[in-house]
Amino acid sequence: MHRRRRTTLTVSAALLVAAPLLAACGSQAHPGAAAVVGGDRIAVSTVQAQVTEVRDAQGGSAQPAQGADQSGQLVRAKLHGIILDRVLDRASADAGVTVSRAEIQQMRQSAVTQYKGEKGLRAAVLQERWISPDQIDAFLREQIQLTKLSRVLDADPSTPAGAKILGAALTKASKALKVDVNPRYGSWDNKQIQLGDYKALWINQVTKPAQAAAEAGA
Repeated sequence: MHRRRRTTLTVSAALLVAAPLLAACGSQAHPGAAAVVGGDRIAVSTVQAQVTEVRDAQGGSAQPAQGADQSGQLVRAKLHGIILDRVLDRASADAGVTVSRAEIQQMRQSAVTQYKGEKGLRAAVLQERWISPDQIDAFLREQIQLTKLSRVLDADPSTPAGAKILGAALTKASKALKVDVNPRYGSWDNKQIQLGDYKALWINQVTKPAQAAAEAGA
């Protein structure tokens, strides 16, 4: 039996905030696409919509995230997140991992309790993760996926050995999806599960919060 722990969404403060508007055009090979993953286009407009949601939420926040003039980081953060979501879906499917709506709701309620209300949760993930209110459930779903995938693989991502096992599963899924990023946003690194120069230390910034958060419902 797993010992119940308090839910936490502690996140890295290493992220920089920046959000110039995306250009309307994509690459010549994939017009209008920010990336192609598993043969499916991720439209520039899809990335832009997520960027706009965050910027709108920051505009109404009493504590807007720092560095709003840093070039391109928010755009890359959102594109990185969309690609990572597809990679996680593939790795989860390969391992037979599924996530129910009830699991997401349970984790959200635990997080709301941890942050002393919905307002506290929204402020925390916006400030530290650039996640707007409408993006929270998708974020929690990723956390559950990562934790359940780690358990299926018998990998503890807080250890070097466990991180290597989980990373190998994600790399395998990433390669299978043949991620093709519009060069204007960088290139996708299958080994690091990372977009270009966007320094998303996914083991620290995604997996550890996932493990801690989902164990609350174990």
